[in-house]
Amino acid sequence: MTTITVRKLTPEEPALPLGERLIAAGLISRDQLHVALKEQSRRDEPLGRILVKLGLISEGMLRDTLGESLGHDSIDLSTVIPDPDALQMVPKNIARRYSMLPINFDKNEKVLTLAMADTFNVVAMDQIAALLGAGVGIATLVAGEAEIEAAIEQFYKFELSIQGILHEIDTGEVDQLNRAVENEEYNHPLIRLVDAILADAVKRDTSDIHLEPEEGFLRVRYRIDGVLRQVMALHRSYWPGMVVRLKVMAKMNIAETRAPQDGRISLTLAGRPIDFRVACQQTTHGENFVLRVLDRQKGIVPLEKLNLEKNTLMSLQVMMARPEGIILVTGPTGSGKTTTLYSMLNWRNDEAVNIMTLEDPVEYPMNMIRQTSLNEAAKLDFANGIRSMMRQDPDVILVGEIRDEETAEMAFRAAMTGHQVFSTLHTNSALGAIPRLIDIGVKPQIMAGNIIGIVAQRLVRRLCRHCKQAHAPDETERRLLGISSNKPILLYKEQGCDACNFMGYKGRLAVIEVLKMNEGMDEMIARDATRREMHEAAVKAGFKDLAEDAVRHVLNGMTSLSEISRVVDLTARVG
Repeated sequence: MTTITVRKLTPEEPALPLGERLIAAGLISRDQLHVALKEQSRRDEPLGRILVKLGLISEGMLRDTLGESLGHDSIDLSTVIPDPDALQMVPKNIARRYSMLPINFDKNEKVLTLAMADTFNVVAMDQIAALLGAGVGIATLVAGEAEIEAAIEQFYKFELSIQGILHEIDTGEVDQLNRAVENEEYNHPLIRLVDAILADAVKRDTSDIHLEPEEGFLRVRYRIDGVLRQVMALHRSYWPGMVVRLKVMAKMNIAETRAPQDGRISLTLAGRPIDFRVACQQTTHGENFVLRVLDRQKGIVPLEKLNLEKNTLMSLQVMMARPEGIILVTGPTGSGKTTTLYSMLNWRNDEAVNIMTLEDPVEYPMNMIRQTSLNEAAKLDFANGIRSMMRQDPDVILVGEIRDEETAEMAFRAAMTGHQVFSTLHTNSALGAIPRLIDIGVKPQIMAGNIIGIVAQRLVRRLCRHCKQAHAPDETERRLLGISSNKPILLYKEQGCDACNFMGYKGRLAVIEVLKMNEGMDEMIARDATRREMHEAAVKAGFKDLAEDAVRHVLNGMTSLSEISRVVDLTARVG
C-alpha cells in the first residue's frame, strides 16, 4: 500500500512549466529564464538546480514553486526535527541516492512521511515500498534538493534518540565539559537532547512539558490527557547547557537568570508545524521551564467534531447566528476553552465577516482572522485593545479573557453597539458566570439582553478503544447515572495496554453545558434573582448541566464513571 498525497490541478489551473510559473510569480524575469535554459543545455542538470546555482532564486523559492507545480505540500527542512524511528526505516545510502529524508512515522496509521526533491520518481517509490513491505503507506512532501542533502548529512551522522544521546554523554564519547554550551553546532549532544525531548513529547500527544530542576537531578514531566506524568530524570549537570539551548531557541535573554521570561519556539515535528510557548521562572534549585505545546492540527477542531450532543450543537449555532451580544466560555485553566472558542470562530469565519481577536498571547494562527497579542511595552491591554479594535470595523471580536471591570465594560460596550463578542471567564459553571460578572462590577441591567449565551466545559479522558473493559454497574453506579435497577446495561472502565502506554485512556473529549439566554432569563438577571430560581427556569427551557453531559459519555462507552467523577461533581445526583 503506497499512498502519495497529490492535489490534482483543476481545469482552470493548467500545469505550467517551472520556468513559466516562476515568471508568473514575479520571482525571475524572462531574460533570466533564457540565461538558465542556455546554461541547462550545457550542464544537462534540472532547471531548478541551475537557477539556484546562478543565484537567481533561493532554495526555498524553488521548493515552494515545485510543491505548487506538482500539487504537493512543501516543507522547509531548516526547522525540521526528524523522527528517529523514521530515519531507521530508510538507510542513508538509499536516502542519498533518491534525495529523500524520512521525517515521521505514524505508528497508528502506519504511514511514513518523506521529504523528496522529486515526488514522482517511480523507481524511488517502488524501492521504498519494497523496503517497507506491505501495510505501510507513504506520504510525500516537496523539499529542495540541497536542503535534503544537508539534512541527510546532519541527521544521519548523529544519534537522535533520547536514550542514545544519554548513552553518548554517559560513556564519555563527547567531553561536554570542555565544550561551550553556547555553541550551536548540531554535534553537541545537549542540543540534540533538547530537540529529542521536544520531538518525543509531540509524538506522545503531550500538552505541556515540565523541566523541573531539583537539588540533585532534573525531573522531566509531560502532561498527557490532562494528567502530569514523570517520564525521565536526568543528571543535574545537564541542565545549565539545556537552559541555554532553550533560551536561544525561544529568543530569550541568556544572561538573565533571575527575572521570569516568556518566549516561543517554532519547529516542524511529526511532519507538521508545531509551536511551543515557553515560560521560565527562577526557583530554589534553578530555572524552571514549562513549554505549552501548540499543535495547529489539533488546536483548531471543526465545531461538528467536538462530540457535542445534537441539541447542544444546535443551540451553539443558533447563539452564533445572533448578530450582536456576548458569548462567554467558562471553565478552569486547561479545560479546552481556547479550542472551543477557535472552533466557534472557525465556524463563523467567512470573507464577508471581519473577525478580530485580542489574545494573551495568540496561540493558533487562523486564516482571514486578524489576531493581536497583548503587548506590555506598547501598553496594549484588553481594555485598550478593544477600544482600538472598535475602530477597525469588526463584525466579531474575541477578547481572550474578562479579568477586570474595565475589560468587562469595554466588552459589553462592544456587544451593545452591534458587535458579536466572544470571551472567556473563570467560573465553575455557566450560571456561575452571572454572579462573577456582578462581582467584577458589571451591572445586572447591562447584562440583561446583552448576553447571548454562556458555555461551561471540562475535559475528560477518553477510554482506550483497544483495551477498555466492560462490566455490569453496581447499585451506587446506577444511582449516579440515573439508571433503573432492572435495566440491563454495560459500562466500561480503564485497563491499560501498549496502545495507551498502560494508562487505560487515550485522548480527551469535552463535557459541555450551554445556557442559552431568553427573555425570561434576562428579566431574572435584571431583578437579581437567586441562582436557584435561574437554574429552575433554565432546566424548564431544556438546559442540561455538565453532570448530564458527562453521564451521556459514560453511557456511550466513551469514558468511565471514575473519570467523570474526577472532573465533574456528581454528588447532587445521589440523594
